Amino acid sequence: MIKFIAAALWICAVTLGAVFYSFQAASQRGAAEPPKPMLGGLDYVKTDMISVPLLRDGRIDGYFLTKLVYTVEPAEIKKLSIPAQALMTDQVYSYLYSNPQIDFTKKESIDLDAFRRSIRDTINTRIGVELVHEVLIDQVNFLSKDDIRDNALRRRRGAGETAAAMTKAFKAAPEH
Repeated sequence: MIKFIAAALWICAVTLGAVFYSFQAASQRGAAEPPKPMLGGLDYVKTDMISVPLLRDGRIDGYFLTKLVYTVEPAEIKKLSIPAQALMTDQVYSYLYSNPQIDFTKKESIDLDAFRRSIRDTINTRIGVELVHEVLIDQVNFLSKDDIRDNALRRRRGAGETAAAMTKAFKAAPEH
């Protein structure tokens, strides 16, 4: 019984010592390092799906689809007189239409880092202060006109097959 009590006291002492040490180490490290920009102090603005039609030779070639997240200064975003999401959507359109050389059919030629930097820098330049710290990509896709047509045909076929199966099941069901 005495061994059991001694072991329990030893475990308690070791646990208390470890907790005390971890708090001491954390407070010393926290005082020495400035907080990282992605770890706090910034707000996040998440856009809805942005769909930008891409035009080539006067016709629509496809659609660039993206959802973005912006890390912004909370004090600066409160000063905006227009909604932040509208400003950011406008910058995506402006970037894509001012860079017609981007070919979304060739994934290896797309520079997402340049896209993010350009969106951030143009927003900050347009506003006149450092509003956006980072542009994060939540989702990015490109759908060509053919992809959209194929998806529409598949949906129509699927709906037609479902309706035919339901009609067949309804006719085969016994009457009560």
